[in-house]
Amino acid sequence: MLDLDDRIASIPACLESVRERIETTASDADRDPASIRIVAVTKSFPVDIIRAALDAGLTHIGENRVQEGCGKIEQLGRDAATWHLVGHLQTNKARHAVRYFDIIESIDSARVAEAIQHRAEIEDITVPVLVQVNTSAEESKFGLSPGELRPLLDSISALDRIAVQGLMTIAPFDDRETVVRPAFVGLRQLLEEAESWNVPRVEMNHLSMGMSNDFEWAVAEGATMLRLGSVLFGPRE
Repeated sequence: MLDLDDRIASIPACLESVRERIETTASDADRDPASIRIVAVTKSFPVDIIRAALDAGLTHIGENRVQEGCGKIEQLGRDAATWHLVGHLQTNKARHAVRYFDIIESIDSARVAEAIQHRAEIEDITVPVLVQVNTSAEESKFGLSPGELRPLLDSISALDRIAVQGLMTIAPFDDRETVVRPAFVGLRQLLEEAESWNVPRVEMNHLSMGMSNDFEWAVAEGATMLRLGSVLFGPRE
C-alpha cells in the first residue's frame, strides 16, 4: 500500500493523466473538455489528501458520508472548495447536509427533498441538488427508477428552497463496457426526456456519472461531473 507521503506526491501526475484521458475522450465525442468537472471523492482519505488535491488545482470535493464530510469541512473551511455530498442522505442528516455542503447529488425521494426544504428554510438558503436515478436497476443501489423521476420532479418543483440541476447515477461495478455503458446512456436519455417536460424551476444542466473505473465511457455519453477517487489518490485501504 502507498503511504500518505507517496499518495500526496503522486496527486499532480495522476490528475494530469486523468485530464489527458478526459480531453482525448471528449475530443473523440466532439465535446468540450472544459464542460466536464472533476469531483474528487475523498471518502476515507485524510484531510492532508484533500489539501494536496486543492493545491493541485482541484476545486470540487465529494464526500459520501455526512458526518465524515462535516468533520473535514470544519477543518478546511467552507470556502476551501465546492463541497458535494455524493452518498445516500438520510432525513435525520439533512440539517448537517444543508449547512455544510454546497450541492447534494443524491436526492431520491420526496421525503428527503422535504427534509432538505425544511432545513433550507431555517438556514435561509437555496440548495442545489441532483436527483439520483438507479439506471442499472440493481437492488443494492439507492436511487429511484426512471419511471419515478417525473412525479418526483413535479413534487420538488413546489419546494422553493431546492434547485434541481440535473441527474446522477452509479453504474454497475464491472469492467465490461457492454454492462456499464448502458447505465450512462439511460441517464443521458432520461435527462433529454426530462428537459422536454419543462417542469417549473427544474433545470437539467448536469449529468453526474462516471467513477475511477469507468469515467471515459461516461464522458463519451455526456457526463458533466465525474466522481473520481482512487484514480487520483490510489486505492482505499
